[in-house]
Formats: sequence, C-alpha cells, structure tokens
Amino acid sequence: MDWVKIIHILCVMGWMTSIFAVPRAIIYWKRDWDRHSANGPIGDLTFRLYRFSAGLGVIAALTGLWLAWTLGFPGWVWLKLGLVVVLALHYVWTGRLVIKAQRGVFEDSDRFLRIFNEISVLVVLAILWAVVRQPF
Repeated sequence: MDWVKIIHILCVMGWMTSIFAVPRAIIYWKRDWDRHSANGPIGDLTFRLYRFSAGLGVIAALTGLWLAWTLGFPGWVWLKLGLVVVLALHYVWTGRLVIKAQRGVFEDSDRFLRIFNEISVLVVLAILWAVVRQPF
C-alpha cells in the first residue's frame, strides 16, 4: 500500500505543478501573442505542460480512490474528494483557456487569470487541511 501512496503523492505533485503554473503562463503567453501574433515557445510549453499533467491527474485520482477504498471512505475522504472535484473543474476550465489561447483568443484579463490562479491555491489548502486534520 505504501507504493500506492508514493505514486499518488508523486502524481499529485506533478498535477499541482500544472494547476499552479498554467494559468500564470497564459498571462505571459497573452503578452507574447500581443507582440508576435503567433504561438511561440511560451505557448508551446504551456500546452505541453497542460497535456502532460492530465495523465498525472488521472493517475492521482485513480490511486486516491484506491486509497480511499482501502480506508472505507471515512467522512474526511468525502470532503477531500469533493474538493478534488472542484480542483478538477478548475483544471478543465484552464484547459478551455489553453485551447482558446492556441487560436489566439485571450478573453480574460491578467487580473482575472491571477485571481483564477489563486483560487486553486485556496482549494489545495483546504484539501491539505482535510487530509492532515481528518475532521470527521
């Protein structure tokens, strides 16, 4: 079971990298697009990071569900799973932003993207609290 935990934590760390970095990278991608009107290295890297981390997110979810099953799904796990769903929806929304950016469509302001990015930090803090405190 320790290996499942190790794989889970490793994949969560990789997925979190994308969740935290991609919205911020879109800001720089937007600025680069304004200067060059083309997808440059920033856009390519942002897209690749997002796409790579999708697989890590799936593995993290599957190993997390496996761990939850072995624990019998106590109350705190349901809280964590609910928060992970919120984070997954945030990730999907980020993916929509990436797809639009590939077409040169940047509808959201830098300020919106910064706030959007910070929402994920708050959700992750809530997840960590639920795992460490196991309130119920």
